[in-house]
Amino acid sequence: MSSTPESLHSFQRLKFEMRDHGVLLITLDNAERLNATDAVMHEELSRIFAVVDREPSIAAVVVTGSGRAFSAGGDLDWISQQVGDYSQTMKVMREAGDIVRTMIDCDTPIISAINGVAVGAGLAVALLADISIINAEARITDGHIRLGVAAGDHAVAIWPLLCGMAKAKYYLMTADFIDGAEAERIGLVSRAVAPDEVLPTALGIAEKLATGPRDATRFTKRALNHWLRQALPAFEASLAYEMLNFLGPDAAEGLAALQDKRSPRFGDT
Repeated sequence: MSSTPESLHSFQRLKFEMRDHGVLLITLDNAERLNATDAVMHEELSRIFAVVDREPSIAAVVVTGSGRAFSAGGDLDWISQQVGDYSQTMKVMREAGDIVRTMIDCDTPIISAINGVAVGAGLAVALLADISIINAEARITDGHIRLGVAAGDHAVAIWPLLCGMAKAKYYLMTADFIDGAEAERIGLVSRAVAPDEVLPTALGIAEKLATGPRDATRFTKRALNHWLRQALPAFEASLAYEMLNFLGPDAAEGLAALQDKRSPRFGDT
């Protein structure tokens, strides 16, 4: 294993391990909160993939979560700072857009090792990866509807491409959970494997890509991602709608319901 590039030393919520053949393992590291996305992690996710793209020593990336979760959605304390606050909402909107755009524009191959539950911004990283390996028993949901906001982080851009419009509308408009095996069946992820095989499988694929023809692999990714670039206007609209919802009453009620561990009463506020 080689040393971690200096460009990665400023991150707090992301842990890095440089492995053989230029494979970088990125671990979402907030295990005591199931790697929920807080202000620090969200900002770091908005810039890590641009850093990776500029670092010549990195040939492939694997992203996973610390402990038993990939990422359990947005940290509720952080979300509470956004609901009804225009300036915080604008900050989050810029970062959320950067996560999607920098992942699309990063030529370095990205593999997600979805070891456990994945929701919200964490799920965006998991599914925008070029190849996604999931624990067959893990549960995922976009989750925005539960909070009372539009599905704006990533889903409008990529879910219809992955699993088709019918499934995308069903899961995004209901926010139902889906397990890893079903996610593979409908095409939402690349492969579902046993829990203890998730990270080794992802690292094996990363090594295969890292030791292959570098330019050919990156140009293949760049060309395929033009499908996602065509979806960026729809993504930008969904992101704007999500942020508009954060300034309204449904988001306040959705947050309160999550904090109180009860069903939301949308329309009663």
